Formats: sequence, structure tokens, C-alpha cells
Amino acid sequence: MNVSTKSILLASALALASPALAAAPEGVALADDQTFTYRVLDEHSSVDPQIVEDVSGSEIVRDLFEGLYNQDADGNLVPGVALSHTVSDDKLTYTFTLRPEAKWSDGNPVTAHDFVYGWQRLADPETASPYQWYVEVMGLANAGSVMAGEAPLEELGVRAIDDHTLEVTLEKPMTYFPLTTTHASTFPSPKWVIDEHGADWIKPGNIVSNGAYVLTEHVPQERSVRERNPMYWDNENTVIEKVSALVINDENVALTRFLAGELDRTEVPAGQYPALKEEYPDTALSFPRLCNYYFNFNLSENGPEATQDVRVRKALSYAVNRDIIVENVLQGGQSPAYTFTPAATAGFEQPATDYSTWTQEERNAKAVELLAEAGYGPDNPLSLTYLYNTSEAHKKVAIAVSQMWKQTLGVDITLENQEWQTFLETRGNHDFEIARGAWCGDYNEASTFLDLVQSSSGYNDAAYSNAEVDALLAEAKSMDDPQANYTRVEEIIAEEMPIIPIYHYAGVFMMNPAIVDSWPVQNVEQNWYSKDLYKVAQ
Repeated sequence: MNVSTKSILLASALALASPALAAAPEGVALADDQTFTYRVLDEHSSVDPQIVEDVSGSEIVRDLFEGLYNQDADGNLVPGVALSHTVSDDKLTYTFTLRPEAKWSDGNPVTAHDFVYGWQRLADPETASPYQWYVEVMGLANAGSVMAGEAPLEELGVRAIDDHTLEVTLEKPMTYFPLTTTHASTFPSPKWVIDEHGADWIKPGNIVSNGAYVLTEHVPQERSVRERNPMYWDNENTVIEKVSALVINDENVALTRFLAGELDRTEVPAGQYPALKEEYPDTALSFPRLCNYYFNFNLSENGPEATQDVRVRKALSYAVNRDIIVENVLQGGQSPAYTFTPAATAGFEQPATDYSTWTQEERNAKAVELLAEAGYGPDNPLSLTYLYNTSEAHKKVAIAVSQMWKQTLGVDITLENQEWQTFLETRGNHDFEIARGAWCGDYNEASTFLDLVQSSSGYNDAAYSNAEVDALLAEAKSMDDPQANYTRVEEIIAEEMPIIPIYHYAGVFMMNPAIVDSWPVQNVEQNWYSKDLYKVAQ
């Protein structure tokens, strides 16, 4: 649904004025079993709020820690540690009032100082956070100079007025700033625990957290378990007692275990949704998600010579039949992507890029023409390597696209897969030719996607740099209506093709019918909190 940013903030303000609600509606008959067990593809990157960089890790962190604001089932802001905030007349200063009853799992009060420490820790070059750049995304005053080590941490635009009052100063007005505070990297951190345990502070037995759950078990590459935190300020309204994330690398094995009753949620394997929906209509779900799937070209000095040529990049993009990917390979409600930003993004109108209006036959013909102009063909064949992280679904997409490139362009593709942590490191080091990319919005505004093609972004894995894009995105942050800037950035992406948009996600799950009623299917960000879930009696 296209909703303006102003409308979102108004809705958020209204939501923030509402009291916290019990997870289970009155009159609902609850099941005796209130545990939630779900499958994840890979071992998460971390449960340290300032280190975590992946979706599965962030899901765990949202249970263990709580930031200023949370989201409700529709994606609106609701109180977390912060009860409310005010904004100065110049829109540069946000003052948050924190709830006095918030506690850490060791009984210490959660204070504004814990947020200051967490945000400074995120910005600190010594932390080496993969999400360090997020302090600039948030627009915090002096973020750039602090990140570069040119200014002391104390100059970052955040300070504690007192234990329960947090003041945030922005570099310039940014209408969607409150939306950024639901991200894991902005959560508070317990300095006294980190000082004592160092990098081991996140291990069960050491970790102290302020969310609805505490980490009780972690077996790397196998499982992570969290259980209710009795110190959490709203513990009496939490229903789910224990949450387990099981690492299962094979989607089909996970489906088998789901059907055997071992899991409450798992992803539907690529291509199987139609049959599963027919057989299990109350269990198979598909709904829009705020995520994109794309390919990165390596435009750094390490990248191959061929893809430095925009004609080659365009040829490879045009030759991808996105309709086949979503309709024949995935079959789960995904949509073909011709822009980087998904249609589900609030306040964003997808521009019609030139090649999105062509037939696939027209795209293929143009691709052949461009590749020939670049000097590649039967007498000079093009060979490239495509890197993806291990997954049956990613493999199917890779095979399909490599066949399209071979059949349409005669390009030979070598497929290479790596496990998640190795893949992140390889891609981050620009040690690839073409690599899979995927991004789920950190907040519901187009900049969460388009900032990835900004020159200094920590996740600009293509190493793309365009001065006009940088200027447009910088200007957009303080505009009341940045649509024109976003449209132009999308046009430039289509003109220069540093990445290939492939499709926009759907959430495609098999889910225990007992928990479906409490799952936030209307929240396109899919920021879910176990404290808001419950199982109904069947």
C-alpha cells in the first residue's frame, strides 16, 4: 500500500500514545504448549546489537534486547524503552522519555546512558561494526567525523540528559528518523558486562539483555534458544515461554521436519508453494516483504575487466527473464524487479525504467546487440563466475540465470557457493566477479535500499560510485517529498546497472496454524517479536 511518510509518522504518533497491550486478545483460548521453534538457513552472524548484520541474527536480537521503539503488527511504531519523544522547532533535536521500569536481565535499570554507550560503540572505529555506517544513515550529528576517528565519541549527536531522558541531535532534519530506531544496531548495550567479558559477553551465562527473552543456549551451526526474561518490564503479558532457532541448511529437510511436527515455521522450498497451498491451505502462507534480491557486479579494481563495461552489465541484466524466475522457479508470490526499491516501500512510487516496458524478446535482442558492441561473441566468448551462499533456492535461481545467459548470449558461467559467514567475508572483500545480494529494509523508507548504492555505504558490495547519486541521496534525507530524487537514482541505476535487480520478496512460509493468528503478516518489514506471539488451542 502506498502511504506517504507523513502519514506513517502520524500513525506512529497515534500508536505511541496507546498503552501496551497483552499479546493474546481477551477471550482467546491458548494452547498448553507455548513454545515456538523455527528454522533458519545459516548460523546467525552475532547476537551483539552493534555487530549483527543479518536477518536471522536480528530476529534473535529483537527478542534479547529492546530499543527505543518497537513495531506493531502493521509496522507502526509503538513504545519500547521510550514512552514518547518531542522534536525541536528546527527538527534537529529529538528528546526521548524512557520508561523508568525498564530493567536489564541482571536487575540493573536501563538508562539513557546505555543507549549513548551503544550508539557510540556502533560509531567507534575500534568496534569494527559492519553496521557502523548506520549512524550516518540515522543522520546523527558529527557521525562522519566520529566514524573516521577524527572526532571523539562524545561528539556524536546523542547524550543522556538524565537517566531517563535521551537527547539526539541530527546533522539536518530527517522526517523518518524515528523509524530508524527499531533497528538492532540502535539497541542499548550493557557496558559493565562488555568490560568484564569482552567479546565473550554474548555467550549464555555471560550475556545481560533488556528484552523480553534471555539467551539460555547456543550451539553454533545447530541451535539457539531464548527463554522469558522475568525482569522484562512487560513480562506479565508475554505468552511464549521459549523460542528455539534451529539451523537446517536444506529447505526440503526443514519441510519434512515441519510436517513431522518438529517446527512451527519454515520457509517453503522454491517451486513448491502452489502444491503445498492446495494441500495445506491453513498452513502455507505468502505475503509481500520489504526485501529485494539482486546480483552485484564487482566494480572495484579487483573486478573483471568485462563487467567494467556498462554494455556488458546491461546485456547481462536484460537477458534475465525475471518472469520465469518468479513464475516457474520460485512460484511463491514474488514479483519481478526492474527497480532496486520494492513496491511495498511506504511513500515510494516505482518509476517505469526503460527496459521494464519492453517485452523479453526486445530485452534479449538488445542484450545481444550490446554484448557484440562490447566485443564479445563466438570468436571472443565471455566467461564469468557467480558467487552465492549455500541454499537450494539460491542454487535454482543461479542455474536458471546462468542458462539464460548461455542460451541468449553464449556467456559461460561458473557457479560457486559458500557457507554464509565465508560468503559475507568474500563478498565484503570484493573477491568475486558477480555475487548474489539481498536486502531487507532496516526501516520502511526508500533510502534503506537506495543508500546501498551510495559510495561510502558499508554494504555497497558492488563498489559503485556516482557523484550524482551521492548528492541526490544526501539531499533526499531532509526533503519533505524526496520522490523525484529517488526516481532519478533508480533511473541512474538502470542506466549504469551496477547491480541487476532480480525480484522482490514474498514471505513464503509453512506455519503452525496455532500461531498464524498472531503472526504480523501485514508488517512488510517482518520485524516480529516473540513477546507478541501466542499459540491458540486447536
